[in-house]
This record gives sequence, C-alpha cells and structure tokens, in this order.
Amino acid sequence: MHKKKVLIIDDDARNIFALSATLRAKSFDCVSCSGAREALELLAKDEIIDAVLIDMMMPDMDGYEAIPLIKNIDSRKHTPVIAVTAQAMVGDREKCLLAGADGYISKPINVDNLLQLLRNV
Repeated sequence: MHKKKVLIIDDDARNIFALSATLRAKSFDCVSCSGAREALELLAKDEIIDAVLIDMMMPDMDGYEAIPLIKNIDSRKHTPVIAVTAQAMVGDREKCLLAGADGYISKPINVDNLLQLLRNV
C-alpha cells in the first residue's frame, strides 16, 4: 500500500510548509503548487494524487474557479478536493461545496478535523 499523496495548493509558502510538515508527520506524502494554474497542469498528468487541499483565495485563480476545472479533468472526477479558507464567514462552507469541493476547513487548521476529512482518502 502506498502512502497517500496530498496536493497542497496555496500562494503562501508558510501555509504550504505548515500543512506539509503536519501531514508528513501523519505519514502522508505531499506535493505543492503556489497557484491554481500550476496545479491544473500537475493534475492533468497521470501522477497519483489522492486528495487536494486548495486555498480558496489566491491571486492567479481562486478556488471557486479552480475546483470545477479540477473536477472536469477526467482522471480527477473522484479525487477529493478540500477547500481551505481563512474567511470563515456564514455561507462560505456552502459556497465551497457548491463550487464542487468535497470538504471544507477553515484556518487556522484544526489538525484533527483535517485528518478526519482525509481519513477516507
């Protein structure tokens, strides 16, 4: 059985570092992209990615635009995409799910909640 691999998409290197360190400590492999366009190119390849964590607010393309594009890649239709947002406002979770996200978590990340979302990956 291979280690589960998570793609982290975030424009803030500190967030990528923190999430990667946390997930690696829990036996996940991690790859990262600093923008959605770069992530879409990576996801279009046949590389194994078991789940995607995507920051919803990025300068090149936000998560609301990127998630449907990820889900439109034939090999990624069933890849879980978890929306990560710093703006935990009323309605954000529903908006993320409507965009096609399979899960939602707000910053600061609660590690137990994140692991719960990734449990079935």
